[in-house]
Amino acid sequence: MQPKNVSEDRRADLERRLAEVRGRISAACAAAGRDPSEVSLLAVTKTIPAADVAVLIDLGLDAFGENRAQEAAAKAGEIIVLRPAAVPRWHFVGNLQRNKARVVVPWVTRLETVDSVRLADAVDAATRRSHDEGLRAKPVLPVLIQYSVDGDPARGGVPDDALLELASHVAGLPGLELQGLLAVAPLGSDPEEAFAAIAAAAARLRAEHPAATELSAGMSGDMDVAIRHGSTVVRVGTALVGERAITSR
Repeated sequence: MQPKNVSEDRRADLERRLAEVRGRISAACAAAGRDPSEVSLLAVTKTIPAADVAVLIDLGLDAFGENRAQEAAAKAGEIIVLRPAAVPRWHFVGNLQRNKARVVVPWVTRLETVDSVRLADAVDAATRRSHDEGLRAKPVLPVLIQYSVDGDPARGGVPDDALLELASHVAGLPGLELQGLLAVAPLGSDPEEAFAAIAAAAARLRAEHPAATELSAGMSGDMDVAIRHGSTVVRVGTALVGERAITSR
């Protein structure tokens, strides 16, 4: 059944965009000598309605990235109603305030923006409490550390010289599972240099934490370069769902 309020034109548009994104991933993998199965697509669905997400589920996607706690929690609930048989994986990819951890952990599959000891501790405590209260099925939450390429605190992310210390702290928390790294190439930077630095940081992380193999890097404009530098997850919004309205937090 078609989701309510989604036109045939919109469904066709999403289908076309998804085919183009998958084609770009395949082409980038071929150019890099990689198997396309090594790179996952995370559909960034912030600000788009749950009905659009339902269409993407119909088209075969099962992983979705959100960046605002309340909006995402509401959307996850709507999808349960729209597609009760689906088991989507929800990834939180935005900056998370410590006091919002309790809003996110009941429904999120992976939190990808841990960038401080204080946030890690808050998420760990919220995860274990949520599990104890029956709001979360699993007692452990997979997380990625957000890495800052340029060290600019305004952008979020842990700077290079604090990466391994934070990783060790996260790995020692009972409610968290360290799975890898997330990074964004800074605006105006050389993509080749930025993703080379990101790849080097991911390699250092894996050297100390061999199970932390995920590298979430690359978006609509630079996924091809990110894949060449070893990305295992590309976070695609605009190329997949189109331009979105700007909303306040």
